[in-house]
Amino acid sequence: MSNIRFIDLFAGIGGIRLPFDELGYQCVFSSEWDKAAATTYAANFGETPAGDITKIPVEMIPPHDLLLAGFPCQAFSIMGKMQGFADTRGTMFFEIERILNYHHPAVILLENVKQLVSHDKGRTFQTILQRLSNLGYYVKWKILNALDFGLPQKRERVIIVGFLNEIDFFQFNFDFQKKNYDLSTVLERDEDVDPSLFASDKILGL
Repeated sequence: MSNIRFIDLFAGIGGIRLPFDELGYQCVFSSEWDKAAATTYAANFGETPAGDITKIPVEMIPPHDLLLAGFPCQAFSIMGKMQGFADTRGTMFFEIERILNYHHPAVILLENVKQLVSHDKGRTFQTILQRLSNLGYYVKWKILNALDFGLPQKRERVIIVGFLNEIDFFQFNFDFQKKNYDLSTVLERDEDVDPSLFASDKILGL
């Protein structure tokens, strides 16, 4: 068992946690406000996440080396109203900031929809990067697509990683070898699909 301790915020059903469990890291705290998701999380990992992170004092969160957070994306997604920090869900980043300011874990990994990068002409994303920098983190980010990792899904997400140690920052890179997946092997032909099920031009960004 590794002695690396991590916390899993906005945990959902635990997707981000999986690889770190596989590495033998120790999850010392998780939080998820949605009851159905928390029930599934408990079934997956044998522990029920704490509830609403805004109600949890930072002193109650155990010390940790790594913070994971797939913070709510609806405020930035094209599927939502894209109100950003004007949407309560968009302010959940500041809960992450609150925890980082107290615990200062060595490494952070944050995930969100790719539209976070361009939201409000990039100002929202720059605010996030600047606040992480103000806390002492050296940050790298990149938009990654699940399709490039051998999964039959085009799911683009911005991944943000931060390090308190500058050497760790320079040693890390996003140069992963792609594992392409041929979607044509699993998709139905367009002409066999109900036209109402296709994404609109707005969703496609056309």
